Amino acid sequence: MSKLQRGSACLSLVVSLMLGAGTSAQSAELKVVSWGGALQEAQTKVFFDGFARTTGTTVTQDTWSGELAKLRAMVDSGNVVWDVVDMDPQTAAAACDQGLLVKIGDDEAFKNAGLVDGALTECAVGTSTYATILAFQKDAFPTAPASLVDIFDTKTFPGKRAFRKSPVDTLEIALLADGVAPGDVYETLETPEGVEKAFAKLDTIKSDIVWWEAGAQPAQLLKSGEVKMAVAWNGRIADANSKEGADLGIAWKNQIRGFDMWVVPVGAKDLKLAKDFISYSIAPEVNAEMSKYIAYGPTVEAASALIDKSVLDGLPSAPSNSDGALAQDGAFWGTNGEALNARFASWVAQ
Repeated sequence: MSKLQRGSACLSLVVSLMLGAGTSAQSAELKVVSWGGALQEAQTKVFFDGFARTTGTTVTQDTWSGELAKLRAMVDSGNVVWDVVDMDPQTAAAACDQGLLVKIGDDEAFKNAGLVDGALTECAVGTSTYATILAFQKDAFPTAPASLVDIFDTKTFPGKRAFRKSPVDTLEIALLADGVAPGDVYETLETPEGVEKAFAKLDTIKSDIVWWEAGAQPAQLLKSGEVKMAVAWNGRIADANSKEGADLGIAWKNQIRGFDMWVVPVGAKDLKLAKDFISYSIAPEVNAEMSKYIAYGPTVEAASALIDKSVLDGLPSAPSNSDGALAQDGAFWGTNGEALNARFASWVAQ
């Protein structure tokens, strides 16, 4: 049996199990929440519409920006209107620690799905792989930047540069730029000396930083000329290039790799249906489809074999793009996020 046939067989098995288990999906409604933009457009085409067609479920959507207070209010009141939510690793870890999420990581269906390392945690199941990368104006410099850490090199690459207004990724990049090896970044950040080291590195370029808070902003800032380079999510830049003719460059080296992860809030109205939806999204044939619509990689190992090489080479998971890559540690941010967010907010305001 070919790899493609195995992927089709796995999808068929998932669908038959869902339809044969007596689920109420034929008349059920499922509300799925994601981050909007190019990502949610791709999820709609592949996951939401596909699941609706396959099961007869009415899939409705909402968007959010990672504000856990809204989810906490739902859980505390017992009025949970979200069924499945897309979270990044650190938000999922924090929400799990706070008791806001169902612990689905031990489900056999997810444990046996062939997910890549890091894509299955106590409360979350990864469905796509993205990267924080360096995006830049191609005509801004005589020599193009080659690495994410080049954003700290103001001598070779002068001008304003954009960072996400968050300690997440920002502190990791600072340590990488200061010479800390990828494998030592989080161990370093767990120490007071490591935190001081990261902020000291940020001090060296603070006056050149333009902050962004929404995923679409880096491409907009680059296109307008307000900045010459920007920390950005690779899918947003690829989307700007393909749909808006932005022609922005990407430096993959030292990328920080993360996952879009499905979670289920405590108190979700139909836990089985929510899990069925997640299972559908990680069937290899379905999981591979996402890369047709956004430059994010699959989380299921078998899905990579189903993606055309010309597409695969432009994904974060491609070996050619993985030099010096750092996997985002959601558990670290779940534990240390509150303190580092406070420190970061104070530093930005100074």
